[in-house]
Amino acid sequence: MKLTILGGGGFRVPLVYGALLTDRGEGRVTRVTLHDLDPARLSAVARVLAEQAAGIPGAPEVTATTDLDEALRGADFVFSAIRVGGLEGRAADERVALELGVLGQETVGAGGIAYGLRTVPVAVDIARRVARLAPDAWVINFTNPAGLVTEAMSRHLGDRVIGICDSPVGLARRVARILGADPDRASADYVGLNHLGWLRGLRVDGRDELPRLLADTEALGSFEEGRLFGPEWLRSLGAIPNEYLHYYYFNRETVRAYQEAEQTRGAFLRDQQARFYEEMAHPDVPALPVWDRTRAEREATYMAENRDAAGVGERDADDLESGGYEKVALALMRAIARDERTTLILNVRNRTTLRVLDEEAVIEVPCLVDANGAHPVSVAPLPGHATGLVCAVKAVEREVLAAAENGSRATAAKAFALHPLVDSVTVAHRLVEGYTGVHPGLAYLKRP
Repeated sequence: MKLTILGGGGFRVPLVYGALLTDRGEGRVTRVTLHDLDPARLSAVARVLAEQAAGIPGAPEVTATTDLDEALRGADFVFSAIRVGGLEGRAADERVALELGVLGQETVGAGGIAYGLRTVPVAVDIARRVARLAPDAWVINFTNPAGLVTEAMSRHLGDRVIGICDSPVGLARRVARILGADPDRASADYVGLNHLGWLRGLRVDGRDELPRLLADTEALGSFEEGRLFGPEWLRSLGAIPNEYLHYYYFNRETVRAYQEAEQTRGAFLRDQQARFYEEMAHPDVPALPVWDRTRAEREATYMAENRDAAGVGERDADDLESGGYEKVALALMRAIARDERTTLILNVRNRTTLRVLDEEAVIEVPCLVDANGAHPVSVAPLPGHATGLVCAVKAVEREVLAAAENGSRATAAKAFALHPLVDSVTVAHRLVEGYTGVHPGLAYLKRP
C-alpha cells in the first residue's frame, strides 16, 4: 500500500514512519511519499527516516516530492499534517490575540479561528484533489484545528476523511494507569468536539472505574489533568475534561500566564525547529539523535503556561507519553485495510450520535472501525453545561467555514465574536484587522 504524508517535511513525521516500521504482515504500507512545499525540510526529514530504517528488513520505501498531484496519485491512504503559514504564522496568531487580551492558542479561541481561516481553503483544495486523483483513498487528518478541518474536507470526501488526535487517547491511558488497569483493556466513554471533550467513564472488565478515581483525592491529583484542574473541580464536573478545556475553565489565569511568559508556545517551537532544520543542513550531522533530543524537549515543555497558571510545575515523567497519534493512525489504517475491527476515539460525522448537533457536524467520540470506515458508537447525552459549550463552539466553526467559502470579513468577525473566549464584538473586529494585516493567506477576506 502507498501512504502519502502531506506536510512531509514536518517535525513529527518520523513518529508516523516509526510506527510503520513496527507493522508486519499482509496489507501493510510498503511505500511512503512525503509531500511538502519546502525541499530543505523534506530532505531533513528523509534523512531522519533513512536512519530509522537502517537495518530493518522490509522498511517502507520513502520518496519525496513538492508536486501535490504526483504525491496523491495512487495513494491508498493520505495523512494530512500541514501547517498553513508555518510556525511563524502560529506565533503571529498568539501575538495578535494576546495584545488584545484574549487567548491565541492554535486551536482554541481567537488563535484557533485565525488558523482555521488560513487552513480551510487549503484543506478544501486538497480534498478536491484527492477526490479527483485518488478517489478510493482514505484521508487521515491531523491538521489543526482537527475537527474543523475534518468537517471542511468531509463536505467533499464524505466519510472517507477521518480526523485523529492524541489528546483523548492520552487522557484515557493516564487515567487507566492511575487506576492500576491495563490501558489496552480499558474502554473510554469520551464525548465532545476536538480539544473540547470529557472522559465520563472508563470501563475495565465491564465495570466503570472512574467513580473510584473521582472519590480518591490523592489519586485524582496525581496525574496531569488532576493537577491542572484540581480534584475539587473534577468532582464537581463528575468527569475528566480534555486538557484543552483548561483554556476555558481557567481562561483568565491562562491568558495572564501566556502574556507573562518569556516566549509563547508557537515562538518557542518556531525557534526550536529552526535550530533543528539548520543542524540538518550539515550532511555530517547524525539526523536521528538530533531529532530525538529536540522531540524530548518539545514534549517536556508541552502546555507549560497552563501548568504555570495552575501552579503545578514541570510535567511528571509518567505524563510525558502522549496518546500516540501515530499509533492511532496505524491502528486506523490496519482496521480499514485488513478489516481488523477495533474501537478508536476519532473525529467523524455525527450522524445521530449527539442529537443537539446535525448529522454533518464532525464530533470526537469512540468509533467502531472496520473495512468500511469509522462508525460512531451510541453515547449518552452531554450534561447541560457541556452541551452549551459544544453547541457554541460548533456554531463558531460553522461561521469559519462560511467565511472561508464566501470570503466575508463580516462573517469572519462574527466567528470571533461568537466564541466563548472572545468577550467583545469590538475585539472581534480588531482581531480580523490584526490577523489580515499579518497573514497574506487571509487576503481572500474582502470587506463586505
